[in-house]
Amino acid sequence: MKIQIDKKDFLNLITKAQNVVEKRNTMQVLVNVLLETKLDMLKIYATDLEVSLTDEILCTVKEEGKAVINAKNLFDILKELPDGLVSFEKKRNHWIEISQGKSVFNIVGLNPDEYPVFPTLTTDKFTKINSQTLSEMIEKTIYSVSSDETRYHLNGVFFEKQTRDDKSYFRMVATDGHRLSVVDRQVDTVSSGFDLPSGIIIPKKGLNELKKLLDFTQGNLEMAVEGAQLIVRTDKTYLYIRLIEGRYPNYQQLIPQKLALSLEVPRENLLASLKRVSLLSNQKSKGVTFSLTDGKMEITSNNPEMGDAKEEIDINYKGENLKIGFNARYVLDILSSFTDENLSISFNDQLSPGLLKPMSDSDYRCIVMPMRI
Repeated sequence: MKIQIDKKDFLNLITKAQNVVEKRNTMQVLVNVLLETKLDMLKIYATDLEVSLTDEILCTVKEEGKAVINAKNLFDILKELPDGLVSFEKKRNHWIEISQGKSVFNIVGLNPDEYPVFPTLTTDKFTKINSQTLSEMIEKTIYSVSSDETRYHLNGVFFEKQTRDDKSYFRMVATDGHRLSVVDRQVDTVSSGFDLPSGIIIPKKGLNELKKLLDFTQGNLEMAVEGAQLIVRTDKTYLYIRLIEGRYPNYQQLIPQKLALSLEVPRENLLASLKRVSLLSNQKSKGVTFSLTDGKMEITSNNPEMGDAKEEIDINYKGENLKIGFNARYVLDILSSFTDENLSISFNDQLSPGLLKPMSDSDYRCIVMPMRI
C-alpha cells in the first residue's frame, strides 16, 4: 500500500475515527484503525465493537492495499506536520512509513487480517433528519441517562417515532430514576420504511460519537435501523451504533398530568442563584430547598461541615406557601439545556415531582424527583 494524500484531509479523516477507537485498551487491535485503498479513495475503519465508523476521501493511490495503524499515533503525527502532501507507505512486516519533506516516521503496524469484521449494510430504508435538530435533541436528553450499569436499559436514550394530528415527530427520552427528560421534534420527512414500532435504545457512547459527527455535518443526515444497530450516514461517513437490547420502562407514567401549583422564573436568575447557593450544599446529595411565597422564591442550602447559604429571587407565583427540596445538580443540568429567557416549574406538593419546561417550547419537558432535606 502506497499513497499520497493532503495532510488536512487525512487529519480530518483520522479525527473522526480516533473518537471511536477503544481507549481502555482491552483489546490491542481496537486502538488501531484499518486503512484501505480502493481506486482513488482511501477508506478508514474504526470500531470499539459497540460503535463503528467508516469514511473515505480522495487520494493518489500508487499501490493498493490495507494497513492497520495506531489511531492516536497517526493523529499526533499528522497534527504536527505542516500543510501539504503526505506520503503513506506500508513496508515489510506491516511497518508503516509516513513522510513529508525531510520528516520520516516509521510506525509498527498490525496484520489487517487481525482487524474485527465490520458491520455490513443491506438496508436501503433511510430517513432524513436535520442534523441541527438531532444534535439539539441529544443535548436535551443525554444528561439524564443513567450511569448505573446494573440498569443497562437506562444506559441510553429511548428514541421513537410518533404521529400526532397527522404530523410526524421523533421523540427522545432519558431517565436515571431521579429525573426524566422528554423532547419531541417535528420532522419534515419520515420515510415509510423507517419504522420504530416499539422504539430503540441508543447507548450513551453512541450518542456522544453521533454528536461529534454532527459537529462536522450541515443540513440533513440519514438514519436507518437494521437488526440491532442504528446506522447514520452523511456524505461518505457511516456510523454504526449497536443498540441496547431490552424494553424501556413506561416513562409516560412518570410524567405528572395535573399539577396544582405553578410559577414562572427568569432562567438566568435561577441558574446563577442556584450555582451560588449550591456551593454550600452537601457535597454528595447536593440538596437545596426552594421556599415559595407570593412573588418570591428563597433558595437555601445547609452543610454542617461548611456552613449555609440563602438567596431570594423574584418570581411570578401566587399560591400557598411551599417548601420543596431538590438535588441542585439535577436542576442545573436542566437549566443549562434551556435556551428560553423564562421557564415554568409546576408541582402539587413537597413530595411530588417538579415539572420544568421552557415557556415557549411545550415539546420539551423535564421531571425532577423531590428529596427530603
